[in-house]
Amino acid sequence: MSDSFSERGVKPSLLLSGTALDGLTRANPSSMGVDADAIVAFLDDVEAANLDLHALMIHRNGNVVAEAWRWPYRADRLRNLHSTAKSFTACAIGLAIEEGHFRLDDKVVSFFPEALPDVVDDWLAAMTIEDLLTMRVGHGTTTSGARWRGMGSSWTEAFFRIPLVERPGGAFLYTSAASYMLSAVLSRTTGDTLHDYLKPRLLEPLGITGETWDVGPDGINPGGNGLWAKTADLLKLGILHAQNGVWEGKRLLPAAWVADSTKAHVESGRYGYHWWTHPNGAYSARGVFVQMAVVFPEHGATLAVTGAIRNSAQLMPFIDRYFPAAFGAGSKEGADARLAAKLVEWQKEDAPVVWKEAYLRASQPQGSIGGMPPDAAGIRRFAMEPNAQGIEELQFEFTDSECTFRLTDADGQHVIVAGLGRWIEAPNEMPGSDLHHNYHLRGSPVLARACWLDASRLQMTWIFAETAFRDTLVCEFDENRLVFKREVNINSGVIRHDDVMGALRR
Repeated sequence: MSDSFSERGVKPSLLLSGTALDGLTRANPSSMGVDADAIVAFLDDVEAANLDLHALMIHRNGNVVAEAWRWPYRADRLRNLHSTAKSFTACAIGLAIEEGHFRLDDKVVSFFPEALPDVVDDWLAAMTIEDLLTMRVGHGTTTSGARWRGMGSSWTEAFFRIPLVERPGGAFLYTSAASYMLSAVLSRTTGDTLHDYLKPRLLEPLGITGETWDVGPDGINPGGNGLWAKTADLLKLGILHAQNGVWEGKRLLPAAWVADSTKAHVESGRYGYHWWTHPNGAYSARGVFVQMAVVFPEHGATLAVTGAIRNSAQLMPFIDRYFPAAFGAGSKEGADARLAAKLVEWQKEDAPVVWKEAYLRASQPQGSIGGMPPDAAGIRRFAMEPNAQGIEELQFEFTDSECTFRLTDADGQHVIVAGLGRWIEAPNEMPGSDLHHNYHLRGSPVLARACWLDASRLQMTWIFAETAFRDTLVCEFDENRLVFKREVNINSGVIRHDDVMGALRR
């Protein structure tokens, strides 16, 4: 491993026996009956399909056999796990039922008399805890976490005002509103937030530390999203289920709950209790943009991945092609070494990734110092015309090595420093939640780099390293005018802001 890898905190796969800081032991794939060439082929095919995979970990028979993180994603960074939080929530519900706090057939309305509408019809009165777990609540439209994150009023009251189009317990409709209500029921009956409840019962025994979970207006964790944890933490959730609820010889989850939550209760959606089930006997925890843990219980194996991919349907064919076939066949001679070499290259900062190749081509020097036009040095301030983002002023301060960018809106001034030809990492101050699944990302690490596309166009790239999001900004300077463009690589909503125009301040 080169010194540059070590300095960045990025490590290639630990294929030699040992234990990392996450507490998991490591072993070579071949020693665990895993075909290392199949993992190489999986990565090659994913790359050929231009799918933006950020990290993977594979565990079998008590050992991590492969792991890698694309730069700038790292083993020690938190990750917004999106809807994989739902499968953690399922664990909490199973434990709370085991402890007698409520039952599967309890009616949801019974826990919140103060939040109910004036008229509670028969359908709403019939809704049970199990209906929430199986996403059969009778709603006609889905409610995403992004929608509720923009709402400052009670989410509990909002849930009871969502129209029902049929009796609960019938049709499957995926909705994060159901997960939120599970969290709300648990908080009401235990006196703890979902996060606090899980901490001593599940998270600490699994060695999960440093995680955070967002809190909604009612003081309740969303349940279906808002969990930030490491890739290894997602892997551990899968391992625990692959081991039938037992961790290091201690039972953390009831065996019956593991079995019930990971089998299909909904034929149309193949959905369990906040787990997706697969035809081949596998099951998975899934989050938007492909944050995922896939468990292969018959093979004692778990695969965890994170990425910036539109949906799991784009990645699942590649997973199905190589897994679980890779488990049990063993490796050909030299396969472990081939995988180790592949993972080292895969993690390098200059590894061939489609978006980075385009960026690096654009950032080649244009014949002036650092690629900067000769007259660009100094400070430029632009008064922006009225716009939907509420941007009042943009300011650029250039040196030979960096661009300090300041955006002023009604909330004040927001600053980001982008290196010219190099990356600079700092806590994020920039607005733009509508581009980021309605997460504000204040304080989350962002890596910023700038380059001149030509003498009049500056491009900045902002990588939000704990998320799937990567923003590209192009600033077009035309004498005393500015056109400001901003877009994101992936999102559940808008991908691009309308262009914003401005004039140079004298």
